[in-house]
Order: sequence, then C-alpha cells, then structure tokens
Amino acid sequence: MSKRRYFPRAWSWPGDQKLAITIGVPFEAFQYQSQFNYIATPGKKDLLSLSYGDYGWKAGIWRLLDLLDRHGAKASMATNGLAAERHPHIVRTIVDEGHEVMGHGWANDIYVKDAGEDAERAEIRRCTQVLTEASGGVRPVGWTSPGSTGSDHTIRILREEGYLWNGDDLSDDLPFVVESGAGPFVMMPRQSLATNDITQWVLSRNAPSVMWEGFKDTFDALYAEACEGGPKSIDITLHAHMAGRPTLIPTIEKMLSYASGHEGVYFTRKCDIAEWTLKRHSAA
Repeated sequence: MSKRRYFPRAWSWPGDQKLAITIGVPFEAFQYQSQFNYIATPGKKDLLSLSYGDYGWKAGIWRLLDLLDRHGAKASMATNGLAAERHPHIVRTIVDEGHEVMGHGWANDIYVKDAGEDAERAEIRRCTQVLTEASGGVRPVGWTSPGSTGSDHTIRILREEGYLWNGDDLSDDLPFVVESGAGPFVMMPRQSLATNDITQWVLSRNAPSVMWEGFKDTFDALYAEACEGGPKSIDITLHAHMAGRPTLIPTIEKMLSYASGHEGVYFTRKCDIAEWTLKRHSAA
C-alpha cells in the first residue's frame, strides 16, 4: 500500500528548517473577572477571580521570562492595553529582552466585536498607542483579539492601522496571506488546542501531564511530516497568570527541551514569521 502525504502548499523556512515553534504569552488584565472563578455574576466584579489574573504581573511573567531565557527562546506577548497601562515597566522589560509585544484588546473580559467598526478601530488605536509608549517606541505589528473573537472588520482595520498579522484563526498548519480589503495580510493560525494551557489545564482541570502528552503527540506528528518534505509550525500558548504558576513550569521545561532536541527545529517570534510570509508572498 502506497503512503500518501498531502501538502497543499509548497513551503520553506529560513535556513531550510523543518519546524518553527512560536510561543505565545498572553499578558492580560481584567475589569470584572478572569477566566477562573467559582461563582461569578456577569458584569460584576469578582475579586477572587481578579486576583487570579493578578498573578501574571506579580509572579507569573517573571517566571516565564526566566524559563524562556534558559532555552534561548523569544516569545510573542499578547498584551492587553490595560495591562500595559498598569505595568509599563513589564512591557519595557519584555521588549528590551527581545520578545515581541502584540495587541490583545484593551481588557481581556471586554469584547468589542459586536460594537461596530468605529468602536473596534478606536480600541485598536488606543491599544496601539499605549503599547507603543510602554515599549519605548516599538510599535506592535501583530494582534489577537481577546478570546480570539474578531469581527468581519478586524483584519481590514488592522491592515489600515499598520499591522502585519492576526491570530484569530484555527484553520491551518502554516501561516497564510489573505486579502484584507486594504492589502495583503498574514493570518497566523494555531492548529492545535492541545498546546494551550487554558484548554489543556485551567478550564479542563487536567493534570499538567495531559498538556505534555498533547504537545508531544502534536509535535511528533508535525515533525514526521516535516521530515517527509512538508515543513510545519506549532504554537504553544502560555498565559502569564496560568502557565507562570510553579505547577506547570516543569511541564513546559519538558516540552521545550524535547523540541530543541530535534534537528531542524527553531524558536521564533510571530512577527518574524509574518515578515517571512509576506516576503514569500511578494516573491510569488
């Protein structure tokens, strides 16, 4: 029986690498409640839930930055405008250490996707200004909406406001270019929820070992395809207030060590992949 391998697009990475790994680190702030709560009333403050979110700036982000340093990996930090306004020194540290700061809405529990185009553009501009100021003048070029809840207008608005890429997508194994209505624009899909701490650990109440198993299985499948001629990418999502807790750190260490033990695997930022994708698109 013949072996079939379907690679719908010709692809390559810089230096003919096999597998690109991006690490997304949401650095979030909340107005009413975070993703974790016991008993919450919509639209009302839940102090315990908010305290769960505060772990990110108090402890989690620092532990994750140390972990990334140990592996020589640079991440893409999805940063709420409110988090940047409250903690500009953290955003500046992130940029100074070579990580990407990207837009992630104003507050992570407030969604503007149904508020209309004008409201969405105003939020994007507000976040862009605050992130740029906190970064010491480094303007964000990537955006993922809170909860990945974009609207029909999001991509066009982002392109018009000078952004290169958006991460509100789960449709592919590789980045791809779309016509935004204002020019070519890169979508950065996350193909596997098995590599996301919120789905594999926090909301599911799984043991940390489940996230390791999900990552390893995903990595092994993609790496095998890459070795057979179809380069791939994989994203790991590590929220500062979730994955930054000591419980999950040994699992993340195991994941990154396992990946870097394979030939042709490299860590990169999403902005770098977006630029590479646009370069390939232009050449084609």
